[in-house]
Amino acid sequence: MTGSRLWKVAVDAPLSEPLTYNFSEDLQRGQLVNVPLGRRKTKGLVLGEVFEKPEFEIKSIDSIDNEYEPLPDHFVKWLEWLATYYIHPIGQVVQSAFPPLRKTEKQRQSKRPPVIPQMAQETPPELTPEQAASFETISQHKNFSTHLLFGVTGSGKTEVYLRLLEKVLAEGKRGIVLVPEISLTPQLVQRFARRFGDKIAALHSQLTDRERTNQWWDVVEGRKSILIGARSALFCPVPNLGLIIVDEEHEPSFKQDEKLKYNGRDAAVMLGKIVGCPVILGSATPSLETWKNATEGRYHLHYLKNRVANRSMPEIEVVDLRQQKADDDQQKLIVEKYSHLPFWLSPTLYERMRETLERGDQSALFLNRRGVAQMVVCPACGHTRECPNCDISLTLHAHSHLICHYCDYHENFKVKCPDCKEGELEAIGLGTELLETDLTRLFPGKKVTRADRDEIQSRADLEEMIAQMESGEIDILVGTQMIAKGLDFPKLKLVGLVLADVGFNLPDFRATERSFQLITQMSGRSGRHVKEGESPGAVIIQTFNCEHDSITFARNHDFEGFAKHELQMRAALNYPPCGRLVSFRIQGIHLGKVEETAGLLARRAHALKQQYSQQYSSIEVLGPAEAALAKLRGQFRYHLLIKSSQNSVVNPFSRQVLGDQSWVPSGVKILIDIDPMSLL
Repeated sequence: MTGSRLWKVAVDAPLSEPLTYNFSEDLQRGQLVNVPLGRRKTKGLVLGEVFEKPEFEIKSIDSIDNEYEPLPDHFVKWLEWLATYYIHPIGQVVQSAFPPLRKTEKQRQSKRPPVIPQMAQETPPELTPEQAASFETISQHKNFSTHLLFGVTGSGKTEVYLRLLEKVLAEGKRGIVLVPEISLTPQLVQRFARRFGDKIAALHSQLTDRERTNQWWDVVEGRKSILIGARSALFCPVPNLGLIIVDEEHEPSFKQDEKLKYNGRDAAVMLGKIVGCPVILGSATPSLETWKNATEGRYHLHYLKNRVANRSMPEIEVVDLRQQKADDDQQKLIVEKYSHLPFWLSPTLYERMRETLERGDQSALFLNRRGVAQMVVCPACGHTRECPNCDISLTLHAHSHLICHYCDYHENFKVKCPDCKEGELEAIGLGTELLETDLTRLFPGKKVTRADRDEIQSRADLEEMIAQMESGEIDILVGTQMIAKGLDFPKLKLVGLVLADVGFNLPDFRATERSFQLITQMSGRSGRHVKEGESPGAVIIQTFNCEHDSITFARNHDFEGFAKHELQMRAALNYPPCGRLVSFRIQGIHLGKVEETAGLLARRAHALKQQYSQQYSSIEVLGPAEAALAKLRGQFRYHLLIKSSQNSVVNPFSRQVLGDQSWVPSGVKILIDIDPMSLL
């Protein structure tokens, strides 16, 4: 073809490099085009012109997709960074940057409430001195800078965000607000709508494809100035971006588990850097990664140490469940008096609930999701029976045998504790359903509502539950992680953590950090609206392990003490944030093939380390070993970890180890996870 030029195009296929096509017309970087790929047609993003003619036959681009303007250059740079950093095919990364439907494509409209409700405008409250100081200091930064807004629960972080966004809008710029999916509640959206009216767009998983597409165009074409959404909202190319906010930045749900395993918080910081705008990270329990960056001066640190309107922090009381089994005379009297209580409810928590309900206030009981299955524990020494393959508590079935729900290991149930040889193992098995049934019996006439994935399956369910909590119709709320985040109920004065131990013993170096965050966040739901002179909200933590680090620090509201202690532990082992980690998961349906491939991957890693011994001296290769969940959904799973104290070598090393994957046998997949959030 005369006058044809060559173009580098990122196509929607699992290819590590873009492909070369020819096209005679002028193209722009960031333009979406239609191209042939094998026998099919697909979309591709133009990355630039190629001036060296390859040796092979080159296909032609079919046409330009005129529906979309070319993506801005800074945005294409950010997509390229994602592909490089997370070692994921660029053409597949690019697909997330476009809405699910074409602009004109009609979809049957069902009667749904609008994505953003119309709200009466509110007058902003007066800022506290701490809020005002944070706002003023952050406002002075015009270009890229990262800020940690570290504020206790109820200290008014959201108000600071709203003020910063007002300022950005007044300058004619736009903002992105990222929140964890679970916190993307109607409450939050309404709060922004009351301040910014029809300038808000939202992107989250509860929207239909048509709603998502419409919201995307509203932002891209400039009809909306603030985009609130879960992590994927980052992929909307917001024009004239002036501010990015990541609320609850510590939340593990900012990390995507499949396909492109990116971390929304880290990707947001990088987008801010490429665009040249400030990034605000907010949390009452910052991730240790962010905390380390802030205390070492890479991020600016802003404190909100007090709750709004001088409201006091809740009082935290820890109930030692081991004491419930003591056999002195006083304990016998207590046992007789409270013999009607179910095994999971201590007299302390029961009495506090009774008092709270008598005052006309609300209680919420929290149970970690993983506590649904029955496990056995020795009340004398706290020993639990765990699966030797999975480090997951075994589940008691039919009072006769213990089974691992993940890898099918089982053993007979022996009553005598194998650890202390004295206590007798007892089954403690809790589900939110069991709690709901027991509470309905204990508090007749009171409304008990359950909030978990079974009960709340849609946005409408969640909105109804929130409305009933706000109106005081619900007396006791029983829930999983769904109720631990971001919800704000005026009459909620008592929070009970039914069994804090559930998250302690997971085989993951972040288990203690997660437990601390969860206890603190859940406690933060209590007494957010107490007036001066009123008694503060209360939190009761029931546990078999009162000495656990996460409880010791959480009961004193001491995040800084916790972070210092935990960072020392991590540094000794080179774990993040003191070192870098990459996880390779090798999986397939044939155990032999998976083992063999895992061994081969490890040999490649050791050979590479040996070959470039100076460059890669800091690299540690751990494994391969069976993954904690050794078999999941019919797939056998092995793990190999790469660990290093030197940040810059981890990605190149990982990329070289993988190579082009032509050596990987069919039926086996290797999934790479840069900076993994979970090692299960």
